Amino acid sequence: MTGIAASFQPALPRDAVDRGPWWTMYGDATLDRLAAQIDISNQTLLQAEAAYRQARALVRQDASGLYPTVTGNAGYTRSGSGTGTSRAVDSGIVNASPGATSQFSAGPGLSWEIDLWGRIRRQIESDSAAAQASAADLANARLSAQANAAINYFSMRISEQRIKVYQASVAAYARSVEIVQNQLDAGIVSRVDLAQAQTQLEQTRAQLVAENITRAQFEHALAVLVGRAPTGFQVEAGPPPRDIPTIDPGVPSTLLERRPDIASAERQMASANAQIGVAQAAYYPNISLSSAVTMVGSSLLALATLSNAVWSVGPALSATLIDGGALKAQVEGARARYDAQVAFYRQTILIAFQQVEDALVQQRVLEQQEKVQRAAVAAARDAERLSLNQYRLGTVPYTTVVQTQAAALSAEQGLLTVRLSRLTASANLVLALGGGWQASDLPAPTPIGGIDQRPQPAVPTAASLEPQKPWWKIW
Repeated sequence: MTGIAASFQPALPRDAVDRGPWWTMYGDATLDRLAAQIDISNQTLLQAEAAYRQARALVRQDASGLYPTVTGNAGYTRSGSGTGTSRAVDSGIVNASPGATSQFSAGPGLSWEIDLWGRIRRQIESDSAAAQASAADLANARLSAQANAAINYFSMRISEQRIKVYQASVAAYARSVEIVQNQLDAGIVSRVDLAQAQTQLEQTRAQLVAENITRAQFEHALAVLVGRAPTGFQVEAGPPPRDIPTIDPGVPSTLLERRPDIASAERQMASANAQIGVAQAAYYPNISLSSAVTMVGSSLLALATLSNAVWSVGPALSATLIDGGALKAQVEGARARYDAQVAFYRQTILIAFQQVEDALVQQRVLEQQEKVQRAAVAAARDAERLSLNQYRLGTVPYTTVVQTQAAALSAEQGLLTVRLSRLTASANLVLALGGGWQASDLPAPTPIGGIDQRPQPAVPTAASLEPQKPWWKIW
């Protein structure tokens, strides 16, 4: 493990940084309005928020164990012997018990488990770290919902652009059918040319219908993300964002410290570390203090007499003497869970580096691809125009026109696909960086939730790690 540890540095989670409305960088008012509704109505986000409140309540429940528990009790009993006389009443028998007595009792009780070995304190530490992990999960759910809303919004806008391309193609193909029909009427071409033109027209119309379904599905996905029923939810058609924000290579690794999933993994690791202390505390005896005062009397007024008080107070000690190795196994299990969380934490960080690098590569390559694709569209449209003119002159068959028109339509759709990929990669980069990429936004390192940070396994400073011994050679 020495080679791996050398590539890591101490962790300083910064997931508490306010990311702000990062989606405003696209300059789209409709997207701004939709993304702002996620914090209000997204049901997945509300579920994560409820889980966070539950985790906080568990910490308060643990903290109550540090203090004495005071209880109160009250009771009434009536007792007697079965030697009384009996008399008939109507058709039944009633036992009369002149010797029956009544007794009233009331009084407080106190119990207190003395946390001499730190079991309760370590449990509080563990659940506090788990609550912080829950808070990070809440932040991660919010960021994921925002990114998904942006991606679905971009997909819907690009789908609208596809619809426009199909509509333009349908209009162009309809004109081509008219041209072929005129050529057929003049006896210049055969009916095969007309059939080809009509086939291409109807196929494009079918694609137009299918694209309308796709656009509606993205709109419905947006409705669910903002907590609305798809029925009645509508977003007016509009253009996709004109400018796509980019970032230069060389993103500082400290920006990954603001990722909520990394912070959650680090806090889960801290929680597992505290559970080791909880398991070790079970080796030592439990020491508790209990006391009780009970007022007993034959009437309610007698309860106010001090001479009728019965009291008890004293410590108690309990310990496990022989358990067949159960406590040792519990400690070993806690250590194993901690090691698993350490591995999960480091794996989360490595995956974060991978996601950032993937998004950066996509951003760079897709920008170049869009330039090439735009040139391909221009060439395809020019070829389509030339082939149609030549067909009118009778120098090329209609098959050439069909091929150039199909190529032009494919090039247009390819350009829209690249444009959508660039927008998606931009949103994924925001997600990979935890909501933004301004290093100046990062505050000075501070403990999460005001709890002192213990030394923890560190984050990697480089994606390359030293190869380790194959695990299967342990045999």
